[in-house]
Amino acid sequence: MLILVLLFLAALSPAATPSAPTPTPANPALLTGYFQMYDLAFDKAHNTFLDFEQHNPADPLGPASNAAAYLFHEFERLHILQSELFVDDSAFKHRKKPDPDPAARRSFDAELDKSSRLAAAILAHSPKDSNALFATLLGYGLRADYDALVDKHYLSSLDNLKAGRTLAQQLLAANPSCYDAYIAIGVENYLLSLKPAPLRWLLQLGGAQTDKDTGIANLHLTAEHGVYLKPYARLLLGIAALRDHDTATARRILLELSHQFPDNPLYTQELARLR
Repeated sequence: MLILVLLFLAALSPAATPSAPTPTPANPALLTGYFQMYDLAFDKAHNTFLDFEQHNPADPLGPASNAAAYLFHEFERLHILQSELFVDDSAFKHRKKPDPDPAARRSFDAELDKSSRLAAAILAHSPKDSNALFATLLGYGLRADYDALVDKHYLSSLDNLKAGRTLAQQLLAANPSCYDAYIAIGVENYLLSLKPAPLRWLLQLGGAQTDKDTGIANLHLTAEHGVYLKPYARLLLGIAALRDHDTATARRILLELSHQFPDNPLYTQELARLR
């Protein structure tokens, strides 16, 4: 998934249309865990995801989601998601390397490794299984976010983002209703569009896609029709609006998020910054 990577990535995909397919339904238990995570109730989120894993031991989305909770907890603890880091390029470039929690990193890696093994077992006999593909895609995004925003390992982050975008295209070709997958395409296009023209050209030679409008369009698809990653896509759109000095759109998005997740102070803090 981040911002979680709000200064790197790329891809290509269709825009929303009136005949857009019905979104893939959410698993209620997993959706509860994601909403707990977005509202900073990390202990509850972990318990929800672990309970899901116990009752669905072969489902790779359970451990992948629990890994997301470990990552977002680190984001919160290290104050990584504040908009000033992503709106001010100089602040992002010159920020101190965060001091990650080694125990959280071990748990994060263990959950992603477990998810990867489960997904690989499913894809070995069902290569178009949407759930296994999405769990794998989520793993790429989470590792990209950790590499870029916590470890400041930008090259490995780009590698994971590129792999995630390629997988997202495969998944959407098989199941266009998996709207959460569009975020991988949107983040890459948007973030890489911010790079200087010579660097964009080099990235394109390496297979990256760097179109800002395509990025925003894909983020909107997740923000409007997504399931688990919908709030995250909305936050990214809010940051994109701030970068474009569109304070009205940013304020609207942040106000909606603050109402939906009242125990998360990030949104009210960002609204106060706008005022």
